[in-house]
Amino acid sequence: MNNFSFYKDGKGLYCLFFIWLCFSFSSVYAKNTVRHSTIFTQQHQIQGTITDGLNPLPGVTIAVKSRLNSSTISDYSGQYTLFSAPNDTLIVSFIGFKTALIPIKSRTNIDIQLLYDITTLQEVKINAGYYSVKESERTGSIARITSKDIETQPVTNILATMQGRMAGVSITQATGVPGGGFDIKIRGQNSIRTDANAPLYIIDGVPYSSEPVGSFYTGTTFPTLTSPLNSINPDAIESIEILKDADATSIYGSRGANGVVLITTKKGKAGKTKFTVTASTGTGTVTKFIKLMNTQEYLDMRRQAFINDGISEYGISDYDINGTWDQNRYTDWQKKLLGGTAQITDLHASVSGGSENTQFLVSGSYHTESTVFAGDFLYRKGGSQINLNHQSEDNKFKLTFSAGFNRQDNNQPSFDFTYDARALPPNAPALYNSDGELNWENGTWDNPLRNLNTEFESATNDLTANTTLTYELAKGLSVKSNLGYTILHNDETRIVPSTIYNPANNVSSAGSAIFLNNTDRSSWIIEPQINWKKDLGKSNLDILLGATFQSQESQSLVQSGTGFASNNLIYNLAAAKNVRVLTNDQTQYKYQAIFGRINYNLKERYIINLTARRDGSSRFGPGNQFAYFGAAGLAWIFSNENLLKDSSWLSFGKIRSSYGTTGNDQIGDYQFLDTYTTSSVLYGGNTGLSPSRLYNADFGWETNKKFEAALELGFFQDRIFVTGAWYQNRSSNQLVGLSLPGTTGFTSIQSNLDAVVENSGLEFTLRTSNFVKGNFTWITNLNLTFANNKLVRFPGLESSAYSQQYRIGKPLNIALLYDLKGVNPQTGLYEFEDLNGDGSITFPEDRQAMADLNPKYFGGIQNQLTYKGITLDFLFQFIKQKNRTYPMGPAGMMSNQQQRIAGSWREQNDIAPYQIYTTGYNDDAMTASYLLDESTGSVTDASFVRLKNISLSYNLPLSLKETQCKIMLQGQNLLTFTKYKDGDPEFLSYGFLPPLKVITAGIQLIF
Repeated sequence: MNNFSFYKDGKGLYCLFFIWLCFSFSSVYAKNTVRHSTIFTQQHQIQGTITDGLNPLPGVTIAVKSRLNSSTISDYSGQYTLFSAPNDTLIVSFIGFKTALIPIKSRTNIDIQLLYDITTLQEVKINAGYYSVKESERTGSIARITSKDIETQPVTNILATMQGRMAGVSITQATGVPGGGFDIKIRGQNSIRTDANAPLYIIDGVPYSSEPVGSFYTGTTFPTLTSPLNSINPDAIESIEILKDADATSIYGSRGANGVVLITTKKGKAGKTKFTVTASTGTGTVTKFIKLMNTQEYLDMRRQAFINDGISEYGISDYDINGTWDQNRYTDWQKKLLGGTAQITDLHASVSGGSENTQFLVSGSYHTESTVFAGDFLYRKGGSQINLNHQSEDNKFKLTFSAGFNRQDNNQPSFDFTYDARALPPNAPALYNSDGELNWENGTWDNPLRNLNTEFESATNDLTANTTLTYELAKGLSVKSNLGYTILHNDETRIVPSTIYNPANNVSSAGSAIFLNNTDRSSWIIEPQINWKKDLGKSNLDILLGATFQSQESQSLVQSGTGFASNNLIYNLAAAKNVRVLTNDQTQYKYQAIFGRINYNLKERYIINLTARRDGSSRFGPGNQFAYFGAAGLAWIFSNENLLKDSSWLSFGKIRSSYGTTGNDQIGDYQFLDTYTTSSVLYGGNTGLSPSRLYNADFGWETNKKFEAALELGFFQDRIFVTGAWYQNRSSNQLVGLSLPGTTGFTSIQSNLDAVVENSGLEFTLRTSNFVKGNFTWITNLNLTFANNKLVRFPGLESSAYSQQYRIGKPLNIALLYDLKGVNPQTGLYEFEDLNGDGSITFPEDRQAMADLNPKYFGGIQNQLTYKGITLDFLFQFIKQKNRTYPMGPAGMMSNQQQRIAGSWREQNDIAPYQIYTTGYNDDAMTASYLLDESTGSVTDASFVRLKNISLSYNLPLSLKETQCKIMLQGQNLLTFTKYKDGDPEFLSYGFLPPLKVITAGIQLIF
């Protein structure tokens, strides 16, 4: 097993470089300024506290009207102090609140209560990647959540924080096992290849690779490979922006075709040093089980199956029914194997503060989570975050440094018990003997807890660091350099010891095995930029030019070892008799680009935003390595027109539209080259090489053309704010493997296919301030998405390898199925449409019925109610979709079934929804059962409405001025309303643990 070395390959040098930057650049390099102060007569000190009526407000700006350099900022306790004359007026301003003018009138103590102003939310600047823009002036489609939304959710993965909260963003949880992954699609599936639809992730300006770091040899607990996104700590995040349309994503060129996820970490704020400590504990349980047969129903099914098959005597191995097992015994195996309670603990602490010129934040977090499976398994995650902001006295030089380190340790069974929990007969034997040892019931069954001995372990270290240097050369003209570095190391092991077998079989440690996966990934990025902003009187011009230089190196080593002298040596690969190298890859990805942006704003009414990028990628051959991408965005803020400017009912109105192109190079490295792979077959005792890929000089970029039109309206001071957007994205020049004749020696060649995939849809958002008066506020947020996906063009589809996977004019995510007619009342067998009329059900001729497995619509509705110190926040997520039923196999065999199968056909002329039982000897019934799993009968309504999140908090009314204490109660996935009968309706692949229902209680102390 490789040992992680921080200084390996000069990796420590980069971090030393960052430290040098932090200490070598300071305000001494900036222009010195001389402070001038004017002495006003009769000045005296003013002090007080700024609140929202209940809580103190830190960071509020208090200035003296018509005075220069006479302002201050309230500290964390909301207190402020400044000097003024008795007849002066204070101007008090803070984002999200109405600006207040307060005459001093010779007072020395002035406490001020600010009122909420929903309209000013349009002035909030949002992160658009290389630049920031006011919410009211953006021309692109950007969805956003902040730390306030994240803090209410007891989750560990950043994708979980966004579920149900953003229009156009579909997120599905893959498993409830700790450390499992999520699937995200931003405005649908653009690429035919299912592994090429991931968005680009940017953390504080640094690209973060989401490519899996796991291996199928080790991560058998999960339906998807281990994702590095689990390393990102949600507690450290200030905001997440999702860039969706061409205007927002085109500046990222080839990396923005599937959308961009911008993650901004928390920063320090000027003021007194502030300490925050948050601790919580909770539990997690499975959301929903399948209703399975009890013992009586199960045995009735088994007996009827023998009768149906004409078998009068039970076989020697029919232990469940021949009297070997207790026929009065009942075990709910779902509760036994999946019904445990996961224990969850979280601890987060931070310290922040600083002066007006230098601010800092240091935070740390620790999370532990056990599993609902039997056994002592634990997922641990800890990390720290450092942020430093500095600016010179003259505000010309600015430095921002951020670094985050996270470590995960995951120990889980390498076997998901969900399948056994659903399939085991309800009268199967007890798990343990009276002496506490595993019960093998005289070799009549394989005890499911044997798989507790086959363990999965992983350890992941992840570091992301960023430094941004900015210097103002002249008024409006600044240069900037963004430097970033990431390094990730992942070790995984899976052991299969001989102890998983019945001791009576005398399987020794010579049959034990271990699988190991070691992955290393590092990358660096340098992005020099120059920005010019010019106020032209009635208009503003903003020009940005920049370049990107990026390199990423990855190494992967997967090995296996079998045959050990003792199971005590199973983790020592050198002790294995047979050692194999299954995979040994080393890849390098290089990327270069130049980009630019021109933004012109006329009279704060007419806005044009132009972006362009020239990309170069090492993943394509000579002549195709470079490509151009660009977009144009337009906006008209018609509410600023003279006719509507003073409207009493329309507070904001904007029409925006965009069109442009982005690209996609998510095809892997070296795909255009002739490549060779080591052969597992020895020749003369030597390992040989075999060709594995053909050279393709024409291998080029995928291109995604995006169009959007949107309307934004605010009514009654934005107390009602609604947006509607229509989009159409067309992805062409698809990167796929084209089939080749077997005579070539290759099954396919990587190439560009003239296929076009279209995603279109409607997105709606609604924000209403239902009640804002006194101490009570009630705010509602709704998002709703209608999405459509279809394959527009695919030349030669009928003769390609994809002929039985896709259809022109239909979505990519379809299932081609046999068409179930029902159960024949005479034979008791499932019947299917014989489309070609040949008298038999054959593939592919008769498997042509289509089922669309894409969501028809999805969204969420959030309500936040606040009364004095009490805040209630809850979110309902909803989705309209179809999905697969859980396949239990032919009913009547030695495996449990859904309770509804008890209504199966028994005799001629029965009208029943389910076919005849069989023990496995009725070939026609076995065939029909197989066809059912590939028919329209296996697809059902899997729509659901879920109470995704609920949070109740209370700020304790402490008498201490600079101390706050909040108690919290939070829940995730608490209620699910669905017609889906086979467990939880949210899954990517059936047979894995569903999402957990989580309840936590916590306390937060700020001082």
